[in-house]
Amino acid sequence: MGVRITVRNVPEKVRDKLAARAAMAHKSMQEYSRGELEQLAAKPSTDAWLERVRGRLEVSQTRMPAEDILRHLDAVRGRDLPDRIPGSLPESS
Repeated sequence: MGVRITVRNVPEKVRDKLAARAAMAHKSMQEYSRGELEQLAAKPSTDAWLERVRGRLEVSQTRMPAEDILRHLDAVRGRDLPDRIPGSLPESS
């Protein structure tokens, strides 16, 4: 059996938006809110995620510049980038 949670002092605009989303999903506010809370709880917090990523970087000892990542993504998407992105940092040796 679940536990009861009460959230106080929710701004009216927030409640209205949640009510509209619940209605569009053909759910009660309780059903909709419970589902949203379950999804939120299933994801790691930002701090936990960053800690995990930093741990992987320490283990792998690899670093890839953002420019290379973007170039790779664009290549995968079938777009070409110029050799250098205007305003990007010079290549490090």
